[in-house]
Formats: sequence, structure tokens, C-alpha cells
Amino acid sequence: MPPPPRRWLLTFGYDGRSFAGWAHQPGRRTVEGTLVDGLARRGLRVPGSEGGLAVASRTDRGVSARANALTLRSSLPALALLRALNGLAPEVFFTEAREVEESFHVRSATAREYHYFEPRDGRNLPRWRALLPLLSGQRIDVRSFSRGLPSDRPVWRPIDRVRIVEGEAHFRFEIRAPGFVWGMVRKLVSAFRAVEQGALSHEDLTAAIEGRKRLSLPLAEPERLLLWEVEFGLPRGTLVDRASRGQQRYFRGELEASAVHAPFLAELLESGPSLKPG
Repeated sequence: MPPPPRRWLLTFGYDGRSFAGWAHQPGRRTVEGTLVDGLARRGLRVPGSEGGLAVASRTDRGVSARANALTLRSSLPALALLRALNGLAPEVFFTEAREVEESFHVRSATAREYHYFEPRDGRNLPRWRALLPLLSGQRIDVRSFSRGLPSDRPVWRPIDRVRIVEGEAHFRFEIRAPGFVWGMVRKLVSAFRAVEQGALSHEDLTAAIEGRKRLSLPLAEPERLLLWEVEFGLPRGTLVDRASRGQQRYFRGELEASAVHAPFLAELLESGPSLKPG
């Protein structure tokens, strides 16, 4: 008689450039749809778990993840489950499995961290850094940095930390918070760009953050955004011991073919040596 299914919290990443976002959409290739179809083909879904996969962050079209998280029921032991999941799609990789109680909710993460990659050449990094105190450790009105929010009163969200990290060809805009509203990171990046270019004043951005002004901002490109981490305050679980051959072939080819995205992909693969191509 097979063992009863257990509930797993699974850490996973993906190259979002291949997908039309997270949520299942008829006729479109999405991360959730790819996983659900693959799980069904391998008999890994448990009866009674219909309705999609519970996930920590529903990323938009083109946005990638290094360490998103979802919950899934399976009778397989942790390592066997990770190996099976790593055969579902070459662009998606699972790195860690932790057993959790039925009462656990994957949306209850204590913090989420995003990294946005910007080309460094010719950029005014001191101007970007001068804006960081407006966000880091602050509570901000996010109405100018999302859509569909009430317009008659501020909508406050806390931000834990924001910083700029320099690389050889790129710099990273890193932001950590308990949660994010739709489009928030990409619109903040757009606001920082506008201040750097002189199209938006430091004073107007400050007024928007403090709830005294509304801005109309475009969304920065999704392909440069990476969900870096989702934190739950739980002990470490079982780590994957190897990548599938399909994953290695895919990421080796992408690293060699795309000079523009190579630094981004290198960061994406910082989940453990077993997932680095080669």
C-alpha cells in the first residue's frame, strides 16, 4: 500500500521569458499551466487538489524567478519528488522541498525580494542612490506604482530594504518587502529612471511616495525582473542533488546565445551548484 500523500512546500525558479506569466490561460503557455499539465502526465497530482497550484508570488509575463514557492501534495519522498519535478520543463527548476502542515499557507511569506537588472554604461548611479532613503525602511503610498487601487486615500505598504549593487555590465535594483502590489517594482524602476533623466523631480517623487501626489508611470520591461527570494522563517529542507539534462542543455544554450541576458541568467541560476549548466 503506498504511503499517504504529504504536503510539501517547494522552492522553484524559472526563466520567465518563455511564458505568458504565472496563471493558467487557455491557449497560452504559462508557468502554472506547464506545471499542471506535466504533473498530470506523470500522475503526481493528488485527487482533491484541483483549482490550480497555491503559489507565493504570481509573476507577470516575462518576469523570472530564482526562488518562488508553491505547495503540492505527493506521496513521493522529497528527493524523488524534486527529481520528478525537474523533468517537467527545461526552463523550470525545483531546488528544495519542505514538509508543512495542512494549516500552512504559501501566501503567508514574511518577506519577498526582487532584483531588477539595469545596463550600467552611461548611467548616473549617484542619482539612483540619492533616492534610496525615500524607500528603504519606509512606508510608502503605492497608488502611483500600481493600478486598480482606491484613488481617494493613500494605500500604504512597508518596504524593508532597497539598495543598488554594481556589476561589470549591469547594476541591480534590489528591493525587499513583506509584499508587493501589481507592477510595483517595475513602476518604481520607471520612476527612478525618470528622475535620473530629469523627466521627474526628486520633489514630485517624494510627494507621490508620501501620498501627496499621483504620478502616471510606465512599466519597466518585465524581462529584467527577477523574483530573488521568498522567506517563511522555516528550517531548511531537502535540497535537489542534480539538474536534469534538459535543464542543463537549455541554460547552457541560453548563456552562450544571449550576451544581453547572460548576467541575468547567471543570477537566476544562483540556487545551488547542481543547477549550473556544465
